[in-house]
Amino acid sequence: MVISTSNDNLPKARALDIEEAAQGFAAIGSEARLAVVLALVKAGRGGLSVGDIQERTGMAASTLAHHLRFLAAAGLITQEKAGRAVISRAAFDHLDRLAGFLMKECCAEERRSPAT
Repeated sequence: MVISTSNDNLPKARALDIEEAAQGFAAIGSEARLAVVLALVKAGRGGLSVGDIQERTGMAASTLAHHLRFLAAAGLITQEKAGRAVISRAAFDHLDRLAGFLMKECCAEERRSPAT
C-alpha cells in the first residue's frame, strides 16, 4: 500500500514493511516516549524546544534527552538547531505511515465474510 501525499506533485510515500512498522511501534512503546510524540503532534509543524517538551511532559532533562535520541533514531521525530535551541518536530509522514500500516487491514476479514 502506498499512502499518497496531499499534493499530487510530490512523490508518494513508501509503505512500511512489517519490520519497519515494528521498529516504529517499539519506539513509542513506552509511556514516556509516547508522551513526547503526543506533545509534538499537538504542537504541530512548528515543533517544540527541548524546554517546552520538558515543561509539557514533566521529564527530567537527562531522561528527555535519552527519549528524544531514541525517537529521532527511529525516524519518528526530527531535530533542528535554531540558534541556541534545538527544535524537535513530529515526523508526520512517518507517523502517518505507521497508522496506515495498521489501518490498511481494517475490517479486511469482515468484508470477506458473508452476511449473517
